[in-house]
Amino acid sequence: MLPVIYSDEFLEHQTGRYHPEKPERLSAVVTALKTADFAQKIHWLTPTPVKQELMSWIETAHTATYIEKLKHIATTGGGYLDGDTPVSPRSYDVALLAVSAWLDGVNEVLSRENPAFVLARPPGHHAESDTGMGFCLFSNAAIAALYALQQPGINRVAILDWDVHHGNGTQAIVESYPEIVYCSLHQYPAYPGTGRASEQGFYKNVLNLPLPPGSDISVYQPLWQYKILPFLNNFQPDLLIVSAGYDALEADPLASIFLQPEDFGLFTQYCLGVTRKVLFGLEGGYELLSLSKSVISTLQACL
Repeated sequence: MLPVIYSDEFLEHQTGRYHPEKPERLSAVVTALKTADFAQKIHWLTPTPVKQELMSWIETAHTATYIEKLKHIATTGGGYLDGDTPVSPRSYDVALLAVSAWLDGVNEVLSRENPAFVLARPPGHHAESDTGMGFCLFSNAAIAALYALQQPGINRVAILDWDVHHGNGTQAIVESYPEIVYCSLHQYPAYPGTGRASEQGFYKNVLNLPLPPGSDISVYQPLWQYKILPFLNNFQPDLLIVSAGYDALEADPLASIFLQPEDFGLFTQYCLGVTRKVLFGLEGGYELLSLSKSVISTLQACL
């Protein structure tokens, strides 16, 4: 059985009718998974309700000033963190629940020593310590990594970000921790303009692999074989967290990379070759059919 952590509450983060990061992203994936050939092998889990101690984990990655600002925008009727990042009245509570889901995912993976998938929104990898941006409110993957390091027997955590955009927030938060490595494959140039190969972290613990527009699986595969897998295997992580964005698809409207849904099944197999302890968490992916097919490919590879 494969744990998938999901709640209908994630649909209550309202971004506006024409915003690409919309509730229908999750609805489409849920429908696809419930009708998939392996549907009976999915163990649906509801995230742990938000408790006060969750805030201490969020504060490992975000300033109290930013957390209070986000809460204030939501509780006073909503607004915008930047031109791309709306905050609705329920967004703060939903973002808290998303963090809880990612932490539950860490617990599931470590207790079972097998993969799990967090199907949550809002996404997180652009959120920096003192602000959200790029559709992201809290830095879910970074918080999950810092949480994991406090669990018994976990001394090294790797984060792999295959979203088409560089995870500037994740990198900025974790690059000062020698116990964490961060690897990102992303289109460059593209939003948010970070992720140059020369950015290597405080301890050579960051591997950025910028890709030109038009790249497809023929460009990605050598990077996996000669860059990513040696980087991860050399680090020998006790846990691998994947920022699983599916906007590097040819069908996706927000970028110009030409991956196909089945390619993510291959990427998943590569990850499981490093360790079975892999947490996948949704980031981007905005074309609903190809997004759903890609999540199915990921879960099929896990099973």
